[in-house]
Amino acid sequence: MKLVSDYFGCMVFNDEVMKARLDPETYESLKRTIKHGRSLNLSVANAVANAMKDWAIEQGATHYTHWFQPMTGITAEKHDGFIAPAENGKAIMKFSGKELVCGEPDASSFPSGGLRATFEARGYTAWDATSYAFIKDDVLCIPTAFCSYGGEALDKKTPLLRSMEAINRQVLRVLKLFGNEDVTSVKTTVGAEQEYFLVDKDTFAKRKDLLYTGRTLFGAKPPKGQELEDHYFGVIKPRVQAFMKELDEELWRLGVFAKTEHNEAAPSQHELAPVFDTTNIAADHNQLTMEIMQKLAKKHNLVCLLHEKPFEGVNGSGKHNNWSISTNTGVNLLEPGETPFENAQFLLFLTAIIKAVDEYQDLLRISVASAGNDHRLGAHEAPPAVVSMFLGTELTEILEAIEGDTGYGAKEKELLRIGVHTLPKFPKDTTDRNRTSPFAFTGNKFEFRMLGSSASISDANTVLNTAVAEVLKQFADELESAENFQAALHDLIKRTITAHKRVIFNGNGYDEAWLKEAKKRGLSNLQTTPDALRRFTDEKNIALFTSHKVYTEREIRSRYDILMESYCKLLHIEGRTMVDMAMKDILPAVSKYSKQLCDTVLSKRAVCETLDHTYEREVIEEISERAKGVYESTKLLSEALEKAAKINDVTKLAFHYKNKVLSTMRELRKNADALETLVAAEYWPFPTYGELLFGV
Repeated sequence: MKLVSDYFGCMVFNDEVMKARLDPETYESLKRTIKHGRSLNLSVANAVANAMKDWAIEQGATHYTHWFQPMTGITAEKHDGFIAPAENGKAIMKFSGKELVCGEPDASSFPSGGLRATFEARGYTAWDATSYAFIKDDVLCIPTAFCSYGGEALDKKTPLLRSMEAINRQVLRVLKLFGNEDVTSVKTTVGAEQEYFLVDKDTFAKRKDLLYTGRTLFGAKPPKGQELEDHYFGVIKPRVQAFMKELDEELWRLGVFAKTEHNEAAPSQHELAPVFDTTNIAADHNQLTMEIMQKLAKKHNLVCLLHEKPFEGVNGSGKHNNWSISTNTGVNLLEPGETPFENAQFLLFLTAIIKAVDEYQDLLRISVASAGNDHRLGAHEAPPAVVSMFLGTELTEILEAIEGDTGYGAKEKELLRIGVHTLPKFPKDTTDRNRTSPFAFTGNKFEFRMLGSSASISDANTVLNTAVAEVLKQFADELESAENFQAALHDLIKRTITAHKRVIFNGNGYDEAWLKEAKKRGLSNLQTTPDALRRFTDEKNIALFTSHKVYTEREIRSRYDILMESYCKLLHIEGRTMVDMAMKDILPAVSKYSKQLCDTVLSKRAVCETLDHTYEREVIEEISERAKGVYESTKLLSEALEKAAKINDVTKLAFHYKNKVLSTMRELRKNADALETLVAAEYWPFPTYGELLFGV
């Protein structure tokens, strides 16, 4: 039996492969590039490219591609062959350093939010040497950033890398204040838990809504859903287990540390969780994971659904972003530690994160905003749209003691002075997890639970890194000029707790009382994507990103347009799909069934003329009323979609879809789902929820 360790990463041009195939001088030069972000000179790039090409060909690759992540939210690739003409009509295999470090895909056909005109086609991809190249489907994939001819970021990776540099700079400043001279670099790390649904491929193909939108736009609740809570962590079905086994093997070959897999709460819902990795690599790996999930599912005659809310009435799918900060010396800065020195350092970073989450709660909400995620947030399966933090009882009490200059616990009578008296040791997991909290401390990391299943984790981590970098900059500015570091440190932590404790909440995030309390505290509740996105271009948010060189103002405004347009386009497609299904499938099916009922009523009356009240007659009346509602709602929806075509302002258009189109879609669905419960199964035109959720 082949051990996982024997083939793990076998399709990755990793450090082991580089060291074996490159001469020592070239290898060291490449390592310096990876470690310090320096550019490769052409001779080194050529040597690396040649070794990479030889290795890839040995693994069966015939092409290479610059693998990048445009603003579509998925990955993109353009394949080029290694083949090149030689003398006498022969061919040779070539791959140059220039081709490795830079590519030139067409930039005009990707979302740019006005950064590029259609006729301005030139764009560039640049190798991200910190993320290893890999082979997928016999193609050498080189992870790259994607930018325009003018240097503007057209992707999700470039801002993420910039934000990682920003937080690295500011954390190093703070660490030096604590005497950490041996630390030379800091990276944020992420473990992204991925939820998804698996449905039968043949059943999926019979539903236009799933085909066109990835979610069901119609569907009555089945007799059984997730009420018995028997699916969560239940025995995995053989067909699903076979898919999971092959998925693990494929991901392991690509160097992805896929570790945990299980059934989730809803029928046909599952989860995969990896081991933590550096944030940009974790983002690459999560994109790969989603892509391979969808590819392998089809091989098993399944379809993998990554929509945030594919089925109404059962849990939707999220992506939990477990975020932490680590030094190159192997220290997790969110590990509380056991000494006064470590405790003080931990508490400074903790309060920095508290302040960042409070001051930039709108940006954190924006980072997870999408039409799909709007259906999920706050629906008793995901955190509410209000951004708050869970710290647990012990940490909260310690912060309260610091704020009030009081003793902590029954035995501790001395005043808590940061770095003077030993604070209590904080063991991991001293309190229960809070599944309703958007941003929860879970021992030595924060779990950001608001991300939707299909989202790129780059957006959330770009915001998180930048917001924390800004607060740490403010802290470093103050502490570097302090005459008495210990006193200034104590005062800073105390002031920060007092100013930002409103964002700390350890209770039930689903409770209506909390939403009222959050409003009193001044926390925002941006329930929909348009409500959230219009805060993106607030002056404070532009200042944050531009000051740390994560986005230019043009890049921010372009992303605003792209995200608003995406919201509108998705709802437009859903609206048109509903109209199509209502007029071509649902109403014709209802007419056929109604005719049968009418024929039955006439047959019965032919036998007994006094028979006025029959089951068929009563059902016909209810069906007719509901069918009328479907038809009228369909007409209204068509009109709302036509009106949308006349609105040019993207903000007004988004709110038109939110206020007019969505409300009409809901009314149409209500009547159509009622019809599904009345029409005989053999007449209903597409598979039901019962068939979809329990058909695997």
